[in-house]
Amino acid sequence: MNEQTLFRQTRWRLASWSDGVMGIVLTLSGFGVYEAIDHAHRTAADRELQAIAGRLHDNLEPTLQQPRELSASAQRFLPDACIRPHQCLEVTASHSPGDMFQGNYFIRLLSPSGDLVALAGLKPQGLALTSPAAEWQYLKDERNIRYRQITVPLQNPDAPLWGYLQVGSSLEDSDQYLTSVRFAFFAGLPLALAFVGIAGWWLAGRAMRPIRQSYQQMQQFTADAAHELRTPIAAAQATVESVLDMPHLSETDTRETLQVLDRQHQRLSQLIQDLLLLTCLDRQAQAQHESCCLQNVVNDIAEELAALALNNKVKLLTDIQVDQLLWVNGDEAQLYRLVFNLVINALQHTPEGGTVTLLLNEQDQQAVIQVQDTGVGIVPEYQAKIFDRFYRVDSDRSRQTGGSGLGLAIADAIAQTHKGKIQIRSQVGQGSTFIVSLPTETT
Repeated sequence: MNEQTLFRQTRWRLASWSDGVMGIVLTLSGFGVYEAIDHAHRTAADRELQAIAGRLHDNLEPTLQQPRELSASAQRFLPDACIRPHQCLEVTASHSPGDMFQGNYFIRLLSPSGDLVALAGLKPQGLALTSPAAEWQYLKDERNIRYRQITVPLQNPDAPLWGYLQVGSSLEDSDQYLTSVRFAFFAGLPLALAFVGIAGWWLAGRAMRPIRQSYQQMQQFTADAAHELRTPIAAAQATVESVLDMPHLSETDTRETLQVLDRQHQRLSQLIQDLLLLTCLDRQAQAQHESCCLQNVVNDIAEELAALALNNKVKLLTDIQVDQLLWVNGDEAQLYRLVFNLVINALQHTPEGGTVTLLLNEQDQQAVIQVQDTGVGIVPEYQAKIFDRFYRVDSDRSRQTGGSGLGLAIADAIAQTHKGKIQIRSQVGQGSTFIVSLPTETT
């Protein structure tokens, strides 16, 4: 499976999983919102219905004396009441139960045995007469319109049970609203999922971009490492094969062969050590906590590389611009390697008669180490790549000096593990300046 196919399939999977999870979340959220709306409507309707039934009950109950008999004073609260309900049911027009109870309500008065005594308000066709045993009920008429009904007993304290009061309201408006809400959810869910799918595809691409870059860098690193390892091995193998083809081998030829093999072995060993160091630095989130004096590091490096600078006919100068000792938390050996690599890089790329200056100062609680050279400089398009592993601005020259392209990568990795950074300022023909900033030790 090639790289393009692998990342495309992974991107599809991420987008699909994202769309599926968001679909479940949106469905559950929509269901919850719908239930909340439905509950709010039911609660509001029940409260209103209970309030109307309570007011009617309080007004009617004192006026009712004998079962099945509706007094004239009781009829005042039901001006459109039908004392003969079977005749009223033939009327299809809707009525309101008086000024006190405007709305889509019906009022039924039942005898203690559950027979209909009087009917007022709405007169829906096909609405069944229910038992007064249940306080709250849902009913449907012949048009399949739902009604909510409450049943309240009517009993004067000084008389036997008169009967029951049933008050109901139409849920047609509420059901129509809930139907529109359901339609909005069902219609909006596919659109939302389509939008989430497009957004998920875009976000998956952005999320996988650094992964893809890391994957490509890993592939490039593997290829470069294999190439660098193959070079000394091939050279050593060629040397051995040429010696084996010789019928006689003098002591001088033997010594020269062993010297070639030793150089290739050292180069191979150094490359392996550099790779192992980079691996350790990648895994090491933070440097070991120990105090390190940067003046000692700078002076030791200047002293060690003085002979190399003299051999290259380059001046190596030090400029320590602070009076007090600068201490940082970190690994002294790694910091030594960081500055050492920068100075070696400057010496290798500075022509004869040039100057390499190693400066140390402090700015804003940051220890600043600068390595300045008067070398050839680096063109701007290469400056962002010089810290990449195995990258060489001048490949031929780097190979002649024995470089593997890992020196600056190691320096950058060490700076990052010490919570520092490396910056570069360079102009072609005028030289380069590498600036290392490290947080100083807090007291």
